[in-house]
Amino acid sequence: MDESYHEHCVWAVSQTSKRVPGIAGCARGSIRVVLHLRIRLVQRKGVKQNRLIPAPQQIGKEKATLLMLVRNRELSDALKSMRAMEDRFNRKFRYPWVFLNDEPFTHDFINYTTGMASGKTYYGSIKKDQWSIPHHIDQDKVKVNMEKLVSKNVIYAGSMSYRHMCRYNSGFFYRHPLLADYQWYWRVEPGVDYYCDIDYDVFEFMRTHDKMYGFVMAMYEYQVTIETLWDTTKEFIRTHPQYLASNNSLDFFVDNHPPTKAGEKEITGDYNLCHFWSNFEIANLGFWRSQAYQDYFSYLDSVGGFFYERWGDAPVHSLAVGLFLPKSKVHHFGDIGYRHPPYSRCPQDVESHLSGRCLCSRRDHFDDDGYSCLPRWWNVAGQNVGAGIKLMD
Repeated sequence: MDESYHEHCVWAVSQTSKRVPGIAGCARGSIRVVLHLRIRLVQRKGVKQNRLIPAPQQIGKEKATLLMLVRNRELSDALKSMRAMEDRFNRKFRYPWVFLNDEPFTHDFINYTTGMASGKTYYGSIKKDQWSIPHHIDQDKVKVNMEKLVSKNVIYAGSMSYRHMCRYNSGFFYRHPLLADYQWYWRVEPGVDYYCDIDYDVFEFMRTHDKMYGFVMAMYEYQVTIETLWDTTKEFIRTHPQYLASNNSLDFFVDNHPPTKAGEKEITGDYNLCHFWSNFEIANLGFWRSQAYQDYFSYLDSVGGFFYERWGDAPVHSLAVGLFLPKSKVHHFGDIGYRHPPYSRCPQDVESHLSGRCLCSRRDHFDDDGYSCLPRWWNVAGQNVGAGIKLMD
């Protein structure tokens, strides 16, 4: 039995807020999965009773889930994100939610998020060895380097938890047993907002258009947090040239550089720090499970940059997607309005606003910010307005 997966008692909450023991009590086994049933308050001969009914059946046809890495104390922000996601997208498709936490979820967290979801909800714990410092890391060196970053006022410089999160999102989330049966996921962060109705199935769109990775915003990374990431990536490619895709996105990462051509075995040039902002990503889990990506992550993990520096999952995901996939498999969701503090993106077409599909200020638009890399992406990949806008034409 794998004790790293915590047991969760199943509870449901009636409309009178009275806790009622769930169907299965405390589940046991190598994977503690909580599939919650809802309680409907019914009237029978003048007496109110609680009746347990299954969660609504999924409408969307894809093997997909909405994924949130979250802590119990972030419940309010988690519910805010869920409300926006359900209103704008998921109430039409009822895809399930998967919640992951480095600690056991509380009953309150489970009850309130289950009540907010239109589909099924699943709750899982993270293995301790995936949220801790590996044995090969020199912790004295980590401490010294963290202090240097703190002295430079780098955001999250002194946070070990942030480093664990970045490492987990880079190399472990897709291995969680709760995701084993899914092909697609939409990453949802606590405290975000979605500004536009999404009336088509984004997962079906990705599959039918042969896409592997989708994003909304792109920006520059803080160089001081990834001082050696580009050189480490180039070293990896020199020993694994077979993973380089032809017609990839190298021209997005290196200014005035063409995409990789068939047969090329190295990448050259200086990294311009552009990356896809990974707090929003819709992607095929098969890419992260591929030998290419797993070898890449293992190599990165072996040199310790997640701890000695402060490598984020955004540049790690972006470099892998951009180098190991053809550019044609990467999609910019130009029709999705999104906010992750402190940045927002609002679709610029008139019809999305006149029709009421979107509610956001077109002046509050990160695409035009000097910190945005989206104009660079458009320059190498072309500008895409998005399927939601095309559907209204």
